[in-house]
Amino acid sequence: MKTRLFAAIAASALICSAAPMAQAATPAQALPAPKVDVSLPAAGQTETAVLSGGCFWGVQGVFEHVKGVKKVYSGYSGGPGIAAQYELVSTGTTGHAESVQITFDPQQISYGEILRIFFTVATDPTQLNMQFPDEGTQYRGEIFYATPDQKRVAEAYIKQLNDAHVFKKPIATRVDPLKGFFKAEDYHQDYLTRHPEQPYIATYDLPKVAMLREVFPDRYVAKANTVFPADQSKAQPTRTARAF
Repeated sequence: MKTRLFAAIAASALICSAAPMAQAATPAQALPAPKVDVSLPAAGQTETAVLSGGCFWGVQGVFEHVKGVKKVYSGYSGGPGIAAQYELVSTGTTGHAESVQITFDPQQISYGEILRIFFTVATDPTQLNMQFPDEGTQYRGEIFYATPDQKRVAEAYIKQLNDAHVFKKPIATRVDPLKGFFKAEDYHQDYLTRHPEQPYIATYDLPKVAMLREVFPDRYVAKANTVFPADQSKAQPTRTARAF
């Protein structure tokens, strides 16, 4: 079962300070823009990106604050639909990764820029089969491409960053074809926005939103573009405490 940190705020802050994101030389600095990107489609069209980079709470929470993003769902990708249930995925045996499906307006933000924000803010792409503090293949980094153009852009951007030695270690994020995206249970949607006081969110995910605002001020929107109305509450899932 997925684990979440429910220690006191002080202990959470200590853990957080010991495990910063593995960004380039300066943490609060945007990664280089992609040299290769998807061609601009006709106006009025939307596109989708499916990404996994650790717990979907934080990744969804980041992209709900990105200008040009229309909707972000938490969900599961990489495994069969029949097993796309939280209790099964959290065992790490179904082949799924916790993922997000991002619907965006390519006239406002490109696929390459989505990946740039993803690698800069939402995830540490050098971690293999984990995203601190969560471990397991369900927390792996993966870009699920839906078109040849998305595959080309993702592979080119990873090569660009690796060749420039932007990170201290090679990027471990995989690039694989999208075989399906299955929305997560309602109680997982908009979790960061609805539970900002939760210790895990406060320690690991709210700093990502703050970093988005700092390094991408032109991309940041203050009001989260949530799946559900702000006043529509959902039951909070049970979590198992994890000791460090």
